[in-house]
Amino acid sequence: MKMNIKIYSTPTCIWCAKTREFLKSKKIKFTDIDVSSDRKAAQEMIHKSGQMGVPVIDIDGKIIVGFNEDALRKTLKIK
Repeated sequence: MKMNIKIYSTPTCIWCAKTREFLKSKKIKFTDIDVSSDRKAAQEMIHKSGQMGVPVIDIDGKIIVGFNEDALRKTLKIK
């Protein structure tokens, strides 16, 4: 099952790094979008989530704000 996963993040965000590490450890492909250097993406993130903080994870349109391992596991249907 192919999912479209985007992580809106910044290079200095510890929780963004934890999110990337978690997905990589599960061999889940994702697109990492640096909102510190991409204003359009930052606006898109704020529009989707109502948040200015990172990470914001978009999994097929379901928005998870912050690194929430339980929510990620549930949404991605992994143990």
